[in-house]
This record gives sequence, C-alpha cells and structure tokens, in this order.
Amino acid sequence: MEGSFGFLFLTFLIIPLPRFFIFCTGYTDSEVRCIDSERHTLLKFKQDLIDPSNRLSSWTVDGDCCHWVGVVCHNLTAHVHQLHLRTLPPIWDDFRTTEQYEKAYEWSMFGGKLNPSLLDLKHLNYFDLSFNNFSASPIPSFLGSMKSLTSLNLSNAGFVGLIPHQLGNLSNLLYLNLDRDYSFPGGLYVNNLQWLSGLPLLQHLDMSRVDLSKASDWLQLTNTLPSLFELRLSRCQLPFIPPTLTVNFSSLLTLDFSGNQFENTLIPSWISGLRNLVSLDLSYNNFQGPIPVDLHNITSLRHLDLSWNNFNFSIPNWLYSFSRLEFLDLRLNNLQGTISSAIGNLTSAISIDLSENELGGKLPISLGNLCNLREIRLSYNNWSQEISEILESLSVCLSDKLEILYLSESQLHGHLTDELGLFKNLAVLNLWNNSISGPLPLFLGSLSSLTYLNLGNNQLEGTLPQNFGQLSKLEYLYIHSNMLKGVVSEVHFSNLTSLRNFDASRNQLTLKASQNWIPPFQLEFLSLQSWNLGPKFPPWLCSQRHLQSLDISDTRISDVVPLSFWNLSFQFTILNLSHNLIHGEIPVILSASMIYLSSNHFKGPLPCISSNVFMLDLSENSFSRSISHFFCFRVNEHKTIVHLNLGKNLLSGIIPNCLMNWNDLVVLNLGNNNFSGSIPASMGSLTYLISLHLNKNKFSGKLPSSLKNCEKLVTIDVAENRFAGNIPSWIGHRCTSLMILNLRSNYFHGHIPKELCALASLQILDLSHNKLSGSIPRCVKNFSAMATNNISNDHLNSNRSFLHKGYIETLPLEIPSSMSSLTFLNHLNLSNNNLTGKIPLSTQLQSLDRSSFIGNKLCGPPLTNSCTTNGVKPNIRSKDTSGLEVDWFYVSMSLGFVVGFWGVCGPLLFNKQWRIMYFQFLGHIGYKLKSVVLGSIVKGILMQRSSNVNCNEEEKQALPSFKALTNPSNGLKIAIDKLESDVTSGINLQREKTKASGIESAPFSFNLMVISMPTSRHALVPKNVNFLSII
Repeated sequence: MEGSFGFLFLTFLIIPLPRFFIFCTGYTDSEVRCIDSERHTLLKFKQDLIDPSNRLSSWTVDGDCCHWVGVVCHNLTAHVHQLHLRTLPPIWDDFRTTEQYEKAYEWSMFGGKLNPSLLDLKHLNYFDLSFNNFSASPIPSFLGSMKSLTSLNLSNAGFVGLIPHQLGNLSNLLYLNLDRDYSFPGGLYVNNLQWLSGLPLLQHLDMSRVDLSKASDWLQLTNTLPSLFELRLSRCQLPFIPPTLTVNFSSLLTLDFSGNQFENTLIPSWISGLRNLVSLDLSYNNFQGPIPVDLHNITSLRHLDLSWNNFNFSIPNWLYSFSRLEFLDLRLNNLQGTISSAIGNLTSAISIDLSENELGGKLPISLGNLCNLREIRLSYNNWSQEISEILESLSVCLSDKLEILYLSESQLHGHLTDELGLFKNLAVLNLWNNSISGPLPLFLGSLSSLTYLNLGNNQLEGTLPQNFGQLSKLEYLYIHSNMLKGVVSEVHFSNLTSLRNFDASRNQLTLKASQNWIPPFQLEFLSLQSWNLGPKFPPWLCSQRHLQSLDISDTRISDVVPLSFWNLSFQFTILNLSHNLIHGEIPVILSASMIYLSSNHFKGPLPCISSNVFMLDLSENSFSRSISHFFCFRVNEHKTIVHLNLGKNLLSGIIPNCLMNWNDLVVLNLGNNNFSGSIPASMGSLTYLISLHLNKNKFSGKLPSSLKNCEKLVTIDVAENRFAGNIPSWIGHRCTSLMILNLRSNYFHGHIPKELCALASLQILDLSHNKLSGSIPRCVKNFSAMATNNISNDHLNSNRSFLHKGYIETLPLEIPSSMSSLTFLNHLNLSNNNLTGKIPLSTQLQSLDRSSFIGNKLCGPPLTNSCTTNGVKPNIRSKDTSGLEVDWFYVSMSLGFVVGFWGVCGPLLFNKQWRIMYFQFLGHIGYKLKSVVLGSIVKGILMQRSSNVNCNEEEKQALPSFKALTNPSNGLKIAIDKLESDVTSGINLQREKTKASGIESAPFSFNLMVISMPTSRHALVPKNVNFLSII
C-alpha cells in the first residue's frame, strides 16, 4: 500500500513537468497562444522603448507573444505572467578590449520610457528591467498600481529621483530591488520609508546606494516586515544604527549594512542576536576596537565580511570555531599579532582574505589542511618567511584545488621551488613586491590554467624561460622591476594568444624579432621600459590594433617613427616614447590622455593636441618655431590638459593671448626656450595653476597683474629673463601658498616689498642679480617654513636643480638683526652682494659655513674678519658674472670731474689776462681769510687765559717792532694791533689782582706761531720776534 502511494505521488510530480518548462521558457508545442489584448499591450510598450541592438525583433504584430523574447505566459491561461527584460553582460571572450566590451554592453541596453499600457497586464507578477539605461528618468508612479506583482527588479536601470510612495500599494510583493549604480548623477532617494508598511509579505529588500539619509525611522519600519529574509542597505548614507533592544528579524538570513560609514564605533549588540544569519556584511564602516565577542553566537554564518574597518586587535580565537564559514573577509583593518593554528578548524572555508593588516609571524601549517580553499589573499602583511615554506604547507591538500593566491608585499624571500608546479589549477598568482630571488623556474610554463601572473618588484634574475610562450590562457603578465637579462625571441610569445597586459619594464632584456614578425596577441597594455629594442623602431607595434597604453621609454631607439604608428595614436590612453633618440617630426594631432615624448630629438613645429589630452611632456627636444598655432588650435574648444611641459626646446616668438580655454592647467613649464615679449593677460585665467616655470627665456615687461588670479600657485620661476619694474606686492597677498619664488637675473628694481613676508609657506626665495635697493625687510623672520622638510616634488620635477631650502640670495645693505630670530634656519646664502656691517649674533647664523657670507663687506663670526672701531675690513670676492657689468655711478662721476676741471682750468690756461686776474683775486681772498682766522684764534686764547696771564716786558717791547715791520695792506696788522691791546690790558689786570691777593701768580706759557707769511717778509723779522711766548 505504501509503495503504491509512493508511486502515485511520483507520478503526480512528473506529469506537470512539461508545463513547468513552458513557464520557464515561454515555449510550447500546444495550441495555447497569447491573448490578443496583451499582445497589443506589449507592442505599445515596445514602441516607447529604445532598443539599439534590436533585441525585441521577435515582437511582431502577427506573432505569438508567448514565444517572444523575455515573455513568459501561464501554461494554462496564456496570460502574460513574467517579463524578463534584464540586460545580461556580453561574453568577455568575444571582445579584445575593455572599451569594446563596455560599448557592446551599453549597446544592448534598453532605454526610452515605460508606457502605462503595462497596467493592462493584469496577471503580470514578475517584472525585471534591471541593468538598462533609462537615461536618468524617474521611476513611474503607475507601477504602484500593478497589484499582481510579486517581484519587481529595477536595479541599475538608470532611474533617478524620488522613489514613488505608490510602490507601497504592491501588497503582494515578495521581492523588491531598487539598487542603483553610480553612472547617473543624482540617484534615487526617499523622504521616508512609511510606504514599506504596505508590503507585509516582503521577503527580499535591496535598496543599496539609495539615499536614505532623511529616513530617520528606517530601522523601525524595516523591523515591521516579519517575513524578511534578505535586507540590503549598502551605501545608503545612513548616519548611525539605532541601539534597538528588540528586533523582529527572526527570519533574516542576509544582512548587508556595508559602506555607510556609521557614526557608531561599536557594532550594536542586537545584530549578534540574529542567530539565523547566514550572511553578514558590515564592511566599509568605522567600527573600531576588537571584533565583538558577541558575534560568536551567530554560528550559522557562512559569509562574514568585516573588511575596511578599524579593528585593531588580534583575530579572536572564537572566530576559528565557525566550522560552517565559507567566506571570511577581514582585509584592510589594523589587525595585529599572528594567525593561530586553530585556523585549521575552518574546514568549510572557500575564500579567506586577511590582506592589508599588520599581521606577522609565520603562516601556520594548518592553513594547508583547509582542503576546500579556492582563494587565499594574505597580501600586505609582514610574514617574513620563505616562499618555499608557504608553498610546501599549502600543497598538502590544495595542490589540485587552489585557484587564487595573493601574497604581494609580504616580506617574503627565498627562491621559487618545484612545489609551485604542483598547483595545476592555479589561475591567479600574485607575489609582487617581495624579495624573492633566483631564476624563474621552468615549471611556471606548465601552469596551464594561469590567467594572471605578477612577479614584479622582486630580485629575480637569469633569463626568461621559453616555455612561458605555452601559457595560452595567460592574460596578465607582470615581471617588471627585476634583474632579468638575456635575449627574448619570438618563441617566448609563440602561444600567448590571450595576452592582454604585459609589463616587463626595468629589466635588462633584449628583444630579437624579425622585421615581419606579427605577434599572436593583441595587447591593451605594454611596458618594455629599459629594454633594448633599437636601433630601429619596432614595426610589430603597428599590428597592435587594441593597444591603449604603451611605454617603450629608454629602449635605445634612434629611428623615425613610421606614419603607420602615428595613425594608431588616436587609440592610445598612455603613450611614452621618452628618453630615446627618436627624431623627425610629429605629423598628427596627438589625442592620448597622457603623452611623454621628452628627451628625444624630435624637431619641427609643435604638434597640435586634442581636447582629450590630460598630460603632455615634450621637453628636451628640438621643437622650434612659434607656439601660436599650438595654443590657438581650436581656440574655442575647452582643453582638459592639466600638465604641460615644453621646457628645453628651441621654441621662439611670443606667447599668444589664447590661454582662456586652457584653464585646467596645474603645471606649465615653458622654461629654457627663446620666447620673447610680455606675458599675455590670459595667463591669469589659469586659476588652477600650481607650478609656473618661465625661466631662461627673453620675456620682458612687467609681470602681468592678471597673475594675481592664480591664487593656488606654489612655484613661480621666472629667472633669467628681462622682466622689469617693481616686484609685485600682490604676490604676498594673493599667492599665499607659494613655496618657491625665483626672480633671479632680471631687471627688477626698487625695494623688496614687505608683503612677501606674508608667504608663510615660502621655502625658496631667490632675488639675486636684479637692481633692487633698500634694506631687507625685518619681517624675514616670518619665513619659518624654510626650516621644514615638506617640499613636495609633485610640482618641482622640472626644476630639481634649485631645491635648496631657505635660499635667499643677493640682497643689499645690512643684515637686519631680526634674522637672528630664525632659530630653525637650515640654509642661508648671502654671498656676493653689497652687504656691510656686523653679522647678527645667533645660534643659527654663526653655525653656517663662511662661504654663505663671502663677497660682502661683512665682519664677525663665522668670518675671520673682526669688527674694529675704525670700520669693517672688507672680505670681497669678485662676483662671478657671465659678462661685463657697467656701474653708471662711477662713469658719471668721472665724466663730471673731467667736464668740471676743463670748464674752469681751460680758460685760465689759454687766456693770460683771465689767469692774472684770477690769481690776484685768489691772493686777496686768501690774505683776508688768514687774518680773520688768526685774529679769532688769538682773541679767544687771550680771553680764556686773561685771569692768570703775565706778559714778559721783553716780548711786550718786541710786539711794536714786529707791528712796524708789517705792511698796512696786510691783514696781519689788524691782528697784531688787537693782540697788543689785549696783552697790555691782561698784564695790568693781572698785576692788580696779584697785589690785592698778596700772592705771586705762577707763570703760564702759550706759544703763538705765525703759520703763513710771504717768504719775502721773513727776512725782515728781527731775531727776537720769530717766537712769541706769553707767560
């Protein structure tokens, strides 16, 4: 009886199977056909759809809609029950480039709008429009009236705007997916989630990447859905998780709160109470501290993702007891310590990711006992272990199962041993940036499943094995930055038909290939930097029709680039041919995003560029002629370039005023050319400019005031030009982020503006070889940044030659005492200027080398010249100049002397009458002056000493005799008369005082000397008159 019942039950299950396949495929051989009204409804719906790939070609007027693509009818009633209009991604192997794949995917997507005629499909219960492109249109509110729906999938369909609350009318809904991608600006958002309460049967809810920041009651409302199995609220901008004590998520199996960056630093305890959870994703949040121990209660977990948090303790031991756990992701935390041998208890584990933590020690041998493992990611830790030990332990039971192994940047060393050849199913191997040495093993060529191999940044040596060419599935090969040597031939690539990316740069390999070699691959990325590819340009490159990134810099090519290669340049994103000896002209418009052609011998006019170019380096070539056509090409087209380096060429002419649409520029280098004229005002429109290099040209005029708009400038280098005028004060006001200011060797004059002292970030200042005057501003002590070490090379790559910290050169007059306040000064050069005086005393200045002060008139330590009371001993060294400099002060002084001398002496020399009258006049004036001066001196002396002067009678009698000898016309007579009178009065007065006091005065002597008299009269002076002594 029981057997008969079982037979009947099986029969009952089997009979409906044909009908079941009708439901799944929409196809049947029966006479059931779709209902006409529903066929017309679907045709109306199709009219408003955009179908670029014609996927709905089967939807015809006279067709059976139950056989149409994407339509599923009920097997009995023939009503349309399901619409499957999801766009599936194309098969990758059908395309050679990522760009082709993406275009094909986009081409297959539906677009347009949704026709409300869908409301006539009264029996439709499944509607899937996911992964389409509805051009940022809102979700139609009429969908809320399709009450028969049990499943609605609008994920990644391009809808934006407010989610209509009418969706809450779909009371039969079991599945709702509104997940969106970031392809369309704005995205979906809600003001609240009250409408969720109208979906009591909902089992699966996915609102990932929907803005829920305004829905403060999101947890309370989702908690009212008792049938919920799956809740995904990833990256919804939720501010925090409420600490709810009780939840109704007893049926919940999947919980995803990833990517919200919660304000909570601890995982709420109620999550640990969800004991039926199978999948828990709390990644990309701000959770800190240890991994909470309460999570050990969720023993049914199969998927646990706590990555991208700040857990900073060791891996808890209880975590190793999750025997059902299949996927464990703890990457990008701050986990410390070692991995316990208890990890061998995770016997169900398929994928383990512990990468990018601070774990160390040795990997436990028990890791190799996890025989279900397919994927191990342990990169960016400190294992400090031999690679051979790890491979040996993993080969215990994973040799035929392991598919993905990541151990990059893990401080591994040693050689690659034979154990690696045992992993026959290994598809991905990443050992990048370790210290693995030795040769590349031959068995690598036998890993036939490899699709990705990265051995870059190691110490591998020897040659490249030829059997690499047998890895037919290999798509990505990276062996760059090793010490490989030898010759690579066509054999090494013979069967690499799947190769897309190949990076073998910075090795010492030489490629030997025939001129007509056509590789079996079509690459997207190729880097052979530092190989020997020359001297001819490799012709096989012209066969790579899908190449997007090419780097063959420093490969000893000394040839002309063929035109067939330039014709491919439109397909490049990155093109690097720098540091070769390539010559010739560039005959095409360059359109790659990043172009590096520096350090070659390219010549002729500059090539024009398209608006797609982001970075262009044509420096150190021989490009010549004007630059006007370059800057003014398609003058009204906005250029997106941010880095332009044209330095060290032979370019000439003026800079045209066409820079208005180049305003994305961040770095502009026009240095070391032959440009002339003034700087155009349109350069001030480069408001994002950080680094400006115009040095070593012939620019003239003033720095345009429009440059004050470039407030983000960090570097200004206009050295060795012909700029004139005052140093603009706006530099200090507007360019507050300036770190380097180089105005050397121009014709700037006037004072150094004190506004420069506002440049608190300034680290290099060079004002040498200008015509500046005045003194150094005392506020230079504000240049405190000159003592720091934060000069960024991001904007200085083209001017590394003058990276000297605190470089202030050739400033006049005295060193201000305030410079002694620069207590952290690292470097100072004041040599070869006109500075005078004493070097201020400070700990810093005296510790500098004396060469920083030579060529001035300075004294004091650290110089050996001492500062004397008579002045400063100069310590002058001739200034090293490239040519003769004229000091116009001395020229004008010499010229004035010559003109003045001959203007006076010339007439006297050639006119006798003038000469006699002139000397008579001088004689008369001279005698007058001598008599006045001598009389004043004698009078003053006599008046000062009259109180105690006694005159000798003999000398008194001599005075009249001397007086008689003088000529009345001589001015001396007046002085002698005066002297006689004063002496007589003095004698009489003194005698009266002496008698009154009764004391005889002590004699006081004073010698009166006749300084100048005509020689003819000296003979007439009596012997007793040649010396006057006043006692």
